[in-house]
Amino acid sequence: MTERILIVDDERNLRESLSEALSQAGYQVLTASDGKEAYSMIQEQELDLLLCDWRMPEMDGATLLNLLREEGRLVDLPALVITAHGTSNNAIDAIQLGAYDFVTKPFDLDDVIVTIRRALEHSSLQKEVKQLRRQVGDPSPRRGEIIGTSPLMLNVFKEIGRVAQTNSTVLITGESGTGKELVAKSIHAHSERRNAAFVVVNCAALPENLIESELFGYEKGAFTGALNRKVGKFESAQGGTIFLDEVGELPLETQPKLLRVLQEHTFERLGGTQSVDADFRVIAATNLDLEEEVAAGHFRSDLYFRLSVVPIRLPSLRERRSDILPLAEHFLQSYSEKHGLRATGFVEDTILKLQRHAFPGNVRELEHIVERAVVRAGGRAITCDLIVVDELATTELSIGSGLEKLLELPYRESIQAWERLLIERALKAAGGNKAEAARALGVHRRLLYEKLGSEIS
Repeated sequence: MTERILIVDDERNLRESLSEALSQAGYQVLTASDGKEAYSMIQEQELDLLLCDWRMPEMDGATLLNLLREEGRLVDLPALVITAHGTSNNAIDAIQLGAYDFVTKPFDLDDVIVTIRRALEHSSLQKEVKQLRRQVGDPSPRRGEIIGTSPLMLNVFKEIGRVAQTNSTVLITGESGTGKELVAKSIHAHSERRNAAFVVVNCAALPENLIESELFGYEKGAFTGALNRKVGKFESAQGGTIFLDEVGELPLETQPKLLRVLQEHTFERLGGTQSVDADFRVIAATNLDLEEEVAAGHFRSDLYFRLSVVPIRLPSLRERRSDILPLAEHFLQSYSEKHGLRATGFVEDTILKLQRHAFPGNVRELEHIVERAVVRAGGRAITCDLIVVDELATTELSIGSGLEKLLELPYRESIQAWERLLIERALKAAGGNKAEAARALGVHRRLLYEKLGSEIS
């Protein structure tokens, strides 16, 4: 289908010369002399690209772009701004208003045509993204909800459900960035203590000389500068939950006092003699192997057993690759709203790039990668070049070494990974042409689309 381009410029000679050049390049061209006329035309017919002057009578380019942005049209209708006033402010304003690119006069027609082709290709990707999102579904989890449908995460959800209605002490383990605090908050939110405080203590961030005063509080005059009584974290958690994050970092000298609090639910403020009774539930988390820390003499065994009444292990993102796309879609939506941009989606090669990455930083790393891409994309589709990852941490599956990695996965995930590998290789060999890849695989193109949808869901 021939793409339809609307040229908007108050200079007649420029409109005619651009129209002739673009017609010769194979495009169907329409023209308008100002933004007001262009706006009416855009309302009445389907267009593929807008080529717009910045300064015009009646309605200038900034006003036109602003109207189109408010209506959400610039997602599917890329706009190129052309102007003789190529100041940095104009360029920034145009991009902020949603323009795809900014071209200054005088310009080279060949360069403009190359930019138009790139913009139209990007627009085509937007349409593919919409199709993919229809296949995947629109993940809209509530704020603070844990995202995941993999078997490993379903087991975590079951554990949360079992332990939430009890007062048992919970020890959450897992690599950094796996979402341990989110799990702790979920346990609290589903417990009978949900209406009381959820107090977070980052044990790794507490200076050794302040740990006791922070945890247990202090009395007036307990030390120089203690001008008033201070309530500690355990007392602040009265009736609620105290979350001891990175509990493995607590120094040995403090561990006996923590053990006593866990056993008796009483403590004394620093400088005080009166026992304080407190009703709290303890959830602890660590990225260390506490059994190894106990063996090395860095952590008390009695405290370890007291903390790990109910252990919950969070899998790394590498272990639950089927959750990568739902998580990425969630972060895309969240940061698009946060930064005032319109969420579009990920193109296929971007999804494959994310799926191949090892994510040593887990969910937190994925979140930062997506936020960076959202800002750079400016509301358009997330393309592969916008995903910045450490290439050394990319786990490219191959026919040789990949088989061993596949055998380490659960049966269902290994089958999915093998299908993904075959599809990737076929798409790569076909230069991204899905119809050709389907023929090479000996499957119907519709089945390939379905597989792409299921692989990324």
